[in-house]
Amino acid sequence: MGISHITNLHKPTIAAVNGYCLAGGLELACWCDFRVASRNAQFGVLNRRWGVPLVDGGTQRLPRIVGLGNALYLIESGVLIDAAHAFRIGLVQEVVSPGQALARALELAEAISAYPQASLRNDRQSVYQGMSLPLPEGLRLERRLHRASLSDPDMAEALRRYAAGQRPLPPRPPHQDR
Repeated sequence: MGISHITNLHKPTIAAVNGYCLAGGLELACWCDFRVASRNAQFGVLNRRWGVPLVDGGTQRLPRIVGLGNALYLIESGVLIDAAHAFRIGLVQEVVSPGQALARALELAEAISAYPQASLRNDRQSVYQGMSLPLPEGLRLERRLHRASLSDPDMAEALRRYAAGQRPLPPRPPHQDR
């Protein structure tokens, strides 16, 4: 019904969650490639209590992110989970201090935007399109998509900088409370 039905976006998306991420907000967060959450974030399908269904991709994306059992647990029980639990089940990839989710998501977005884009976008496309394919077909898709990546001038320039010893440090996840 909403934005999550857009499936042909070719750029990475990052959700920054600070506070409650419920029902349609959870569906929107699942539409993103990955999620960064503040320690005070909470997630759930609380609409379950009123019989309101997930109609914006939640029944399709949530199980692909957290697995069938975890998705059905959230969808059927209407339980509210905290950021630490969401991290354990793979719903979020980083947990940061309260109020810092947006800053961290922007930091990651800045790093991602500095990478050569052809291979990044082709990897992303290969992941999404390949999820529904048998492995041999997925490998063919990956090979086909990356023909263009291998001739990308940005990759050649990045490899030249690497060979010259110009190797910026990669982003590191913050310390995770486990």
